[in-house]
Amino acid sequence: MFDKILQAQQQAGEVKKRLDDITVTGSAGGGVVVVTANANKHIQSIKIDPVVLKEGDIEMLEDVILTAINQALDQAENVSQTEMAAMTRNMLGDMGGLGSLFGK
Repeated sequence: MFDKILQAQQQAGEVKKRLDDITVTGSAGGGVVVVTANANKHIQSIKIDPVVLKEGDIEMLEDVILTAINQALDQAENVSQTEMAAMTRNMLGDMGGLGSLFGK
């Protein structure tokens, strides 16, 4: 049993490393703001079209940035959940018949 716990920790660490290498993006305002993050939900960059700055509407810019960030983080969450679910399925498959207790 202890071996299974160590294996689960190791696999979780491997998934976390993979998630660092997966890039997701969120954009808003017709692409005037683009946010790039990794699947571990760390923002890597924010690109803002200079046209938005010329308009001077700070509230609109703030809303567009928030929308783009939330979009990127939602995508990161989806990727993370998919990767963790795959890891869990693999582990339950390794446990023989116990996997069928959880629907697969």
